[in-house]
Amino acid sequence: MTSETLSYSAFENHRLLASGPLEHVALKIQRRMKTNPSATVLLFSDSTGKQMDLDLRGTESELMDRLKVFISAEDPSPAPTGPGRPKLGVVAREVSLLPRHWEWLATQSGGASATLRRLIEDARKNPSEKERIRIAQERTHKFMTALAGDLPHYEEALRALYAGDKKSFQQRIREWPEDLRDHVKKLAMGAWK
Repeated sequence: MTSETLSYSAFENHRLLASGPLEHVALKIQRRMKTNPSATVLLFSDSTGKQMDLDLRGTESELMDRLKVFISAEDPSPAPTGPGRPKLGVVAREVSLLPRHWEWLATQSGGASATLRRLIEDARKNPSEKERIRIAQERTHKFMTALAGDLPHYEEALRALYAGDKKSFQQRIREWPEDLRDHVKKLAMGAWK
């Protein structure tokens, strides 16, 4: 699962309600809440493991309109405001570097900004193994904390996740509800060497 993956999952208790693009998942949640207003449904970003809140009021059309605004706010290149290169969505911010870093950047083609953008894009597309493992551990931990914190062997599973012990991790979660267990395995996929 890469940072480019825009997938979301909704759980009602420990049962997977929907997974996929935000629009699809949000509609499923809205429909579920209309048929059972007392249902507890949680929405998660599959790339970060973070729980998310959406305004599900109104019609499906109104929900889709709000999601367009939400998605543009989540987009890594939001609509620009202020100085910069508006067509690219560039936003000016401060960067603090040591003098030797500025000297090196000055020798690169395209200047400092272009070089930093290239370095960031390369790191996003090709994360190191250590970074890939860290990202998978963090998203799995966030998700598990929200939905599995009261399940048996939760703490042992987290220790196994951070120790890189896939076998022990899977043993600790094997008795968890199937949808939850399968989703945790999917999120943790990049956590193993």
